[in-house]
Amino acid sequence: MKAEDEALRHFASQPEPKRADLHALHALMKQMLPKGRIWFDEGKDATGKIVTNPTAGYGLQTLRYANGKTKEFFQVGISANATGISVYILGISDKTYLAKTYSDRIGKAKVTGYCIRFKSLKDIDLSTLEEAIRYGIEASRVA
Repeated sequence: MKAEDEALRHFASQPEPKRADLHALHALMKQMLPKGRIWFDEGKDATGKIVTNPTAGYGLQTLRYANGKTKEFFQVGISANATGISVYILGISDKTYLAKTYSDRIGKAKVTGYCIRFKSLKDIDLSTLEEAIRYGIEASRVA
């Protein structure tokens, strides 16, 4: 099954209004990254044990580790959690940037080094979320 189909199936399994918010974020990500790769991580480790919430990912970046190894990974992730939705913006080297730049403007959300967590889209300023995502996409763009 294609990653996008898996993501949409997972979104459809969520209760409203979270389901509609996830679909709206998916559409936004496809608009922001029209040719971007779509990923789906079901949140299980190699043994099948659930270790995290399922996450839809968008875009492509190459992570470089200190040992010289590399790994392809998504730039932005969207995940439903027990209290709402998390948007992961990965690849930003300054882990204080998101909180310093967007916390005061985004609305009712918790902003950390790479995550913006909120209950519902109606609780946040969507244009500020878009701005944060665009920044993250540029900061993690594959050269």
